[in-house]
Amino acid sequence: MNTLLLLIIGIPIIEIYLFIKIGSQIGAFNTITLIFVTAILGVAYARYEGFNTFKSGMSQMLKNEMPIYEIISGAALAFAAFLLILPGFATDILGLLIIFPPTRKIFFKGIKNKYPKTGKKKQDFINGEFEEIDEDNDRKI
Repeated sequence: MNTLLLLIIGIPIIEIYLFIKIGSQIGAFNTITLIFVTAILGVAYARYEGFNTFKSGMSQMLKNEMPIYEIISGAALAFAAFLLILPGFATDILGLLIIFPPTRKIFFKGIKNKYPKTGKKKQDFINGEFEEIDEDNDRKI
């Protein structure tokens, strides 16, 4: 079955289950309050980490280096903020794990190991053919 279809069906089922379990333990009002608090605090922290990533990327650019990690990190932070805005505890936990730099690096290592780098290695030479032409006689040697 398609992975996207499983996610579309599975995530709401998990979230509803967690709402029922946590709501029965702490009450409906506290559950709703906790959802709003995690969304607000998570987005605020994602914004803070986003600014740190932006500053790090700018310092990389000033050194004439490509800020690859910062670009990927910024996209991950935007996705984490989206997960935190969505109501639910499972998405909040995943969003918080993506926001914190140590766990974000672990996610990146896992993705990097899963999809190895493809492409050719940089070569220090150019392959080609040449012909010497004698300029005096305009003929090939």
